[in-house]
Amino acid sequence: MLTEKPTPEQIKEWKNIYEQYKDKLKPNKKTGREVIEYLLSHYSLTPANDDRIKQVISLNVLSNEYMKKKLPAGMAPDPVAYYLNDKEKQTLIGIDLTTGYYLVEGSPALYDEICAFQGLDEQDIKNYACVAQYVNCLKNRKLS
Repeated sequence: MLTEKPTPEQIKEWKNIYEQYKDKLKPNKKTGREVIEYLLSHYSLTPANDDRIKQVISLNVLSNEYMKKKLPAGMAPDPVAYYLNDKEKQTLIGIDLTTGYYLVEGSPALYDEICAFQGLDEQDIKNYACVAQYVNCLKNRKLS
């Protein structure tokens, strides 16, 4: 999960990972709905019925050119949000059903789990940052 601007060293590392894996990867991206089904089958979640949260999810898609290109013509984001039922901390999960975009606030490990589960589409496989993030998340999941 990237939370700050990447360093030149990180970008170099990502490009190395990309070169190593780009020809081995095949599109396998799950839809936003499949991600939700996965999460509901593995975690106790409560719907977050807050229009502001859903608006943030939609705006994140619409303000990010990379994600915006994933919107089919004439379609708008269709956001849903959940809270992970955990007594120790509050974790917010937001997913756009149209593009598959997701956000996780409060659990970098869950963000990585979703990344590893969701996979990549053809466009993602051409993006060194997406490939590196996916490969690193897969490796991290195997270590835990």
